[in-house]
Amino acid sequence: MKFLDEAKIFIASGAGGNGCVAFRREKFIEFGGPNGGDGGRGGDVWAEGVDGLNTLIDYRYQQHFKAQRGQHGMGQNRAGHGGTDMVLKVPAGTEILDEDGEELIAEIMEVGQRVKLLTGGNGGFGNAHFKSSTNRAPRRANPGQPAQERWIRLRLKLIADAGLVGLPNAGKSTFLASVTAAKPKIADYPFTTLHPGLGVVRADGREFVLADIPGLIEGAHEGAGLGDRFLGHLERCRVLLHLVDGTQEDPAEAYRVIREELSAYGAGLDEKPEIVALSKADSLDPDLAKERLAALGKAAGSRPLLLSSASGRGVEDALRLLFAQITAARREDVEEAEPAATWRP
Repeated sequence: MKFLDEAKIFIASGAGGNGCVAFRREKFIEFGGPNGGDGGRGGDVWAEGVDGLNTLIDYRYQQHFKAQRGQHGMGQNRAGHGGTDMVLKVPAGTEILDEDGEELIAEIMEVGQRVKLLTGGNGGFGNAHFKSSTNRAPRRANPGQPAQERWIRLRLKLIADAGLVGLPNAGKSTFLASVTAAKPKIADYPFTTLHPGLGVVRADGREFVLADIPGLIEGAHEGAGLGDRFLGHLERCRVLLHLVDGTQEDPAEAYRVIREELSAYGAGLDEKPEIVALSKADSLDPDLAKERLAALGKAAGSRPLLLSSASGRGVEDALRLLFAQITAARREDVEEAEPAATWRP
């Protein structure tokens, strides 16, 4: 399935049905009267988070979505039925924005969450509604309210606990494949990963979701390489695992490039907890690994891990640190969600 994380679509609610002008015409009924029914209400437009979706590909080939309009009222006091709602099924983590992509309308964060985007028009009153003691035969009825319509943008930001960042060919996809059941494309050339990938890490009865995004290069925030359009998928991550290729000559410079791109992107990515690791340790001799590990630690201001996804060296240590950061972040979320205890005498 092709990965699509942005879509622009047109939505419209249903217009209300018109009221009816009708009168009773029955044999042996001495006095008739108005009996026109009301129009039905138009359908609403909803967005709903559903399970089993991780892309917006459904909105690639169909861009117009309209709810059903209400049925017109009929004689014999028969009201028209309401229009059917239009439900946009989206994956959890989808943002719904205005046409210009600036104003956030709603955010679907979990499966089953529903948000009303447009309201259907009310149905018009039939002439039976206007009957009074001074107007026994009204010949008027209201039209239904018009539909609401607008263009919106859907933007998917993957919901993951941890994210992988680094230059192209830093070993991110190999790490994802070694700790999860995901099967990303792995090759010895840059930009092998063209779309974000997800995997579930399971160890010691615990689990978390790990996201891998395409590699960044210097100037990505200006559009170089694949740009920074995939960095939005890291905004909801609790911790970042920064992999630096140990086979390149200057790991400190590689680390600096990624940190500057995160800072230029904004959204607090450069403030997230970070675990730094020197990858591809199996390709380095001990002296060279020690030298480059020291250079990377000086640039990062912390002690980096020495990691090899191919041999498994350092992988357990990396997962242990990721679990610790994620557990702490989850505990903070629970504490913030709990209401403060009220004072009691």
